[in-house]
Amino acid sequence: MAGISGHWAFAFGLLGNIVSFIVFLSPIPTFYKIYKKKSTEGYQSIPYVVALFSSMLWIYYALLKTNVTLLITINSFGMFIETIYVGLYLFYAPKKAKVQTAKMLMLFVVAGFGAIVLVSQFLLKGAVRGQVVGWICLIFSLCVFVAPLGIVRQVIKTKSVEYMPLLLSVFLTLSAVMWFFYGLLLKDINIAAPNVLGFIFGILQIVLYAIYSKKEKVVLKGQKLPEIQKPEIIVKDENINSNKQLPELTQEQIIDIVRLAGLLVCTDKVSVATCPQDTTKAVNKVENMPKLQTVVAT
Repeated sequence: MAGISGHWAFAFGLLGNIVSFIVFLSPIPTFYKIYKKKSTEGYQSIPYVVALFSSMLWIYYALLKTNVTLLITINSFGMFIETIYVGLYLFYAPKKAKVQTAKMLMLFVVAGFGAIVLVSQFLLKGAVRGQVVGWICLIFSLCVFVAPLGIVRQVIKTKSVEYMPLLLSVFLTLSAVMWFFYGLLLKDINIAAPNVLGFIFGILQIVLYAIYSKKEKVVLKGQKLPEIQKPEIIVKDENINSNKQLPELTQEQIIDIVRLAGLLVCTDKVSVATCPQDTTKAVNKVENMPKLQTVVAT
């Protein structure tokens, strides 16, 4: 039975390595954007500093144990890739963000990890050393798994899953399952226990995504697009009024129109005394004009 459980533990540990490898690579699109825009654009460095510290803790714990080699492999890769992420962040971050990141590195990586190593090496001995470091890893992992509660609260408050990527939630849930069974089969509670909480929160995120993504689709369907007014086509009937003729102006009407126009022009530009003369000339010209012909509308 011990041999069978050992093989199953190795299988789950190998699957855990594969899934965790994908999770560690998930921030690559974010850092590609940072590289293209040469700016961190408000992104925070704390997730990468915490992940770096977590990988270092688990490597140290695995070195104190004898049968958790697969913890060393994946967390060595995690420490390597998180170091690259932090380095890129420091390179492109503004001065204020660089200072904050440097402070967090000093707090977690230098002071925190250094203190754990020194205390465990000089004040603890034998199996007790591994147990204490294991408890520290357990507590810290629980804190890491509780962190997504902020995202869960935001999803419930805004009723939007915009800031909760589904694929990352799925991979984190799968990773928790693999490492839970790995720790269970090795009878290591420090590995198994925190992944129970990780599995619960992962399922919660997936359920919330399913609920609120459907609601968003319903809202989008309920919103009506603005109605486009149909262009009106006016058809001109050529047969209408086809028999009607335009009214013919008499010579007297034309003379009256010219006199009126002359009076209006003279009032604005010329003295009143000259207006009758100009008007008379215009009238004489009009009298000599040929008679207008009747125009028939077609």
